[in-house]
Amino acid sequence: MDDLLREFLTETSESLDTVDNQLVKFEQEPNNAKILDNIFRLVHTIKGTCGFLGLPRLEALAHAGETLMGKFRDGMPVTGQAVTVILSSIDRIKEILAGLEATEAEPEGTDRDLIDKLEAMVEQGMAAMSGSAQPMPAAGSAAPVAEAPPLVPEAPAAAAPAKEMTSGTLIDQTLERPLRPGEVSLDELERAFRETAIEAPAPAPIAKAEVKAEPVPAPAAEVPAPVAKEATKEAAKPAAKEKAAPKKSMADEGASEGDRIANQSIRVNVDTLEHLMTMVSELVLTRNQLLEITSRNEDTEFKVPLQRLSNVTAELQEGVMKTRMQPIGNAWQKLPRIVRDLSSELGKQIELEMHGADTELDRQVLDLIKDPLTHMVRNSADHGLETPAERLAAGKGEQGTIRLSAYHEGGHIIICIADNGRGLNTERIKAKAISSGLVTEAELEKMSEAQIHKFIFAPGFSTAAAITSVSGRGVGMDVVRTNIDQIGGTIDIKSVAGEGSSVTIKIPLTLAIVSALIVEAAGDRFAIPQLSVVELVRARANSEHRIERIKDTAVLRLRNKLLPLIHLKKLLKIDDGAASDPENGFIVVTQVGSQTFGIVVDGVFHTEEIVVKPMSTKLRHIDMFSGNTILGDGAVIMIIDPNGIAKALGAAGSSAHDMGDENGAHHIGSGEQTTSLLVFRAGSSQPKAVPLGLVTRLEELPADKIEFSNGRYMVQYREQLMPLVAMESVTIASQGAQPILVFADDGRSMGLVVDEIIDIVEERLNIEVGGSSQGILGSAVIKGQATEVIDVGHFLPMAFADWFTRKEMKPSMHSQSVLLVDDSAFFRNMLAPVLKAAGYRVRTAPTAQ
Repeated sequence: MDDLLREFLTETSESLDTVDNQLVKFEQEPNNAKILDNIFRLVHTIKGTCGFLGLPRLEALAHAGETLMGKFRDGMPVTGQAVTVILSSIDRIKEILAGLEATEAEPEGTDRDLIDKLEAMVEQGMAAMSGSAQPMPAAGSAAPVAEAPPLVPEAPAAAAPAKEMTSGTLIDQTLERPLRPGEVSLDELERAFRETAIEAPAPAPIAKAEVKAEPVPAPAAEVPAPVAKEATKEAAKPAAKEKAAPKKSMADEGASEGDRIANQSIRVNVDTLEHLMTMVSELVLTRNQLLEITSRNEDTEFKVPLQRLSNVTAELQEGVMKTRMQPIGNAWQKLPRIVRDLSSELGKQIELEMHGADTELDRQVLDLIKDPLTHMVRNSADHGLETPAERLAAGKGEQGTIRLSAYHEGGHIIICIADNGRGLNTERIKAKAISSGLVTEAELEKMSEAQIHKFIFAPGFSTAAAITSVSGRGVGMDVVRTNIDQIGGTIDIKSVAGEGSSVTIKIPLTLAIVSALIVEAAGDRFAIPQLSVVELVRARANSEHRIERIKDTAVLRLRNKLLPLIHLKKLLKIDDGAASDPENGFIVVTQVGSQTFGIVVDGVFHTEEIVVKPMSTKLRHIDMFSGNTILGDGAVIMIIDPNGIAKALGAAGSSAHDMGDENGAHHIGSGEQTTSLLVFRAGSSQPKAVPLGLVTRLEELPADKIEFSNGRYMVQYREQLMPLVAMESVTIASQGAQPILVFADDGRSMGLVVDEIIDIVEERLNIEVGGSSQGILGSAVIKGQATEVIDVGHFLPMAFADWFTRKEMKPSMHSQSVLLVDDSAFFRNMLAPVLKAAGYRVRTAPTAQ
């Protein structure tokens, strides 16, 4: 393709995008002459370039649009219909440019339909202007002014425009009749004078001085000519010097500023930038290899030069990365036009607010988020915002708002799309999820509202009543999720019925070179992107950061929160068979969106800047990996994708379980002993609690698996029959899921049937009121509420009568005696059954005396 044509296509495409946005803005601010001037200048430039290159079809279309915009400058009313026709002509120009780029020749065809519409708009506007025209002043009234000598009476009129021209503001001039063929409006003439920067004539200042000198000026005929000439000679020199100097400096300054702007930016081919980025990536790999070599030999003479090379490489990498960065506003350019068209098509009043358009991110990332942003804005306009009548009925303003914002947070960019519409219809989403077979009713009952809302990202999922040209096919949000996942981002949605919804996207700034944490699992090394790593924790059985088990699932207790855990080697099925302590290990606390979880690894090495290499086509179906890289020692390792880990963990509902505010009213002092308690409900609305250390597992068993035999309820559990014991007033469910607390010892298990498992808390246990009924030790304040603490020792013999006596009949080698001393009756009653179950003979005492 010819270089001149290529340059024309590039510049024209950029200009048309700007015209698109400016036209939408001009429709909202029809009195803003600056916007109109900018649009007119861009279209005029396009038309002139088309004439130079011999593109008659484009030239004719641009000329027709320019004519209509020229009438706007002459005072023609700006209507939505006229703007729509101009936007249609811009779309047609874009289509012709696409054909020109493909064939290097202007496509054949006619645009008479659009040109006729544009000309019709001009005629309608002129008719409206002529209809509202006022009678012209009588010719006689203007005669004295016309016949007067020009020096004195014309001076004030000449001075005013000169003053306004220097400030950059045009005087509104309205011609009260249509222009005749060959006539030029006064506005056009004044703009032409301003653009050419003609020096003001010398008589203007003199006339101004004379007007100021005489409070009541005499008629023009009575002013003697010699006096006027003499005054002119006296005042013209200083006035001319005073006026000429600023104008020259402004012109010089404008020219020099234009030169500076032109010299500050150049066009660079994207392929050149990509090649440069590849070379920098290779340089980073080489730098890492050299640093790895020097780390083995601390006394080498190359250590200092290599450190300097490392610094230079880091600066070069940062510089090249900046060349790839573009403002996110480039991805927002089409949104105002889209919102305007949707507003008209849907019969809604929609305002689009955009904040943070200058926030920069990598060009590759920018290209991948354009489609997701478009889909989400269309969804907000179609599904989220109500019609004016519906908004008024709901007590809202007629105009709905879509707010688009972007900002940096760490190494990520956060994009939020929010609306003040009706919010998501949770019930409709539930019904659609069940009818689509995505979930059962029983599973749906266990889900939170936030989890239910995430069904809108499922392929083919749509709650629209009918398929329209805007939405309803269930493709948009699926595309959003897919594109965001491809760039290692996360997406969350929040919605409040009647108030609106917001979608938050968190994506990395760049995908080329990232910092990663190198870890080990089953003898192999892996890289975890450091942007997803919150912290590293070394779990130990005797530390505050300990691993516990709930429902036979490992969880990490970390600063009053429970985090779900997953072992990396088990997840990847690369277990080397080496024995590992399940209660100890290195845990990488990772965050994906609003979900936090821990990845258990065998070892942690260091952080390293890695170059992301694409996955092999044979491995791209594995969600656990996002790519691979080469380390400094030459080893090739896989890069873990935290999003894939979250999916495998079932992290859609596995966010950190908040255990309460540590700084709340019931703050636990560092010197006070605390106990982990399981809080549940059974038989009444009053909460009950049991020490978590006594509970082996928490289960939710299907009700249809519960059987009745030998006068009691039982369930087949882990290849054994486990008897069930129900607390007073507790009814075993006949359908759905039944919560059960499992207590196990010496190969036997029993289940305590409860109504609901509420929470796990850590509190200082102080039983203030003793129990008055069997199975209750007493009442304590837990999380600000009176809670009954159950006596587990009462329920265990109800399942197995010999629960405590069976071990005492074992050989004497196991029958050791224990004296349990504690001033708390609760702890004596709680620990004694446990020690007996372990085969000890237990004696209790409140004190050691």
